[in-house]
Amino acid sequence: MEWYLSLAFIVGLFLVTLLIGMPVAFSFLFVNSVGAILWWGGLAGLRQLIISIAGSVTTFSLMPVPMFILMGEVMFYSGVAQRTMDILDEWMGRLRGRLALLAVAGGALFATLSGSAVSGTAMLGSTLVPEMEKRGYKKPMSLGPILGSGGLAIMIPPSALGVLLACLANISVGGILIAIIFPGLLMATLYASYIIIRCRLQPSLAPHYEKTIPPLTKRLADFARYVLPLSIIVFLVIGVIFLGLATPSEAAALGALGTFVMAALYGRLNWKVAKGAIASTTRITVMMFMIFTGSMAFSQILAFTGATVGLCKLATALPVSPMVILVSMQLVLLAMGTFMEPLSIMMVALPVYLPIIHALHFNPMWFGVIMLLNMEMATTTPPFGLSLFVMKGVAPPDTTMKDIYLAGLPFLGCDLIAMLIIMFFPSLALWLPSHMVIR
Repeated sequence: MEWYLSLAFIVGLFLVTLLIGMPVAFSFLFVNSVGAILWWGGLAGLRQLIISIAGSVTTFSLMPVPMFILMGEVMFYSGVAQRTMDILDEWMGRLRGRLALLAVAGGALFATLSGSAVSGTAMLGSTLVPEMEKRGYKKPMSLGPILGSGGLAIMIPPSALGVLLACLANISVGGILIAIIFPGLLMATLYASYIIIRCRLQPSLAPHYEKTIPPLTKRLADFARYVLPLSIIVFLVIGVIFLGLATPSEAAALGALGTFVMAALYGRLNWKVAKGAIASTTRITVMMFMIFTGSMAFSQILAFTGATVGLCKLATALPVSPMVILVSMQLVLLAMGTFMEPLSIMMVALPVYLPIIHALHFNPMWFGVIMLLNMEMATTTPPFGLSLFVMKGVAPPDTTMKDIYLAGLPFLGCDLIAMLIIMFFPSLALWLPSHMVIR
């Protein structure tokens, strides 16, 4: 069978299973089983498929994933995040649109303590939206900043999705976690700039109101008590990787331990919090690992059928610039983001895209950063972005899905600007990893 017919059959069968409502993990399992029978020799192929699944899920590089997720769940269930947001609010002063800017600052801060965009959106939404509504903020300025900032958990380490991408692409886990720092901060800067400019042009979106500012001594004391300890967690996760003091797996374990200790010191750690955080982490991790193992076997079957080699030859033979091919690949991912969630998109697309990236001689770490940014956009892309439905769950009852869609669009525009900047200035993503101490 020609490679393009094999590719059309495999991908078509996978899409059909998704359209009939089969979960992504089971879609992968079904398609991989059919592929193993057809191309790997029947029952012998199924045995090889089991070996492939076992080998992919026991990769040591995957160890940070559950630890990063656990960090975010502990912060969410313990409620430590809310007190920290109050302290940051005090330092915003009387800026117009200060609660929207607080969402950006809080999103960037808690992205360093959580590997989950869903947790970030839920925490910011439940904390800030009621206060914004009470202060007269309109929907575009109460919902939009949270939708954008919640997704920063994908683009600022620790990023569970970043770890999975690195494992699947066979690139440095620590390298990709460090590489996304500048792009993530760039996105936060674009969000804040948009908020400031729009609030100046349309003051009615964020009405000014008087706020009592505590004395400087109290603000400094609260900052030292509730915000500075978070910097220790940040160092335990990011600093030790950059300085070569620990591997990503060791850093993830240190960060998870640090969040438990911090919650305990604030008197927020109890059996209910620990049970909820661990149970939620287990559910999310099992789901992610099932999809990951399916994707690894999927890529092996594609390679065995000759589809991978065929795609590479086709991409390199096209009479267009490699950058045009790269942009086209991103457009496909954006289209997929309208009806699929980020993990599924990444696991489906990477086995197809990676050989092409290598054939075109693009830096795989740079491409990984661009793809993660695209996955961040997928969480807020209408109509089925996961963060959109999380926001619907924490927003006031009178909020419609149309309100949420319209509020998120300007921040998707900011993401698109950030993506183009990183595409044309790769050093923004690659400079920091080049200065890492490799362990």
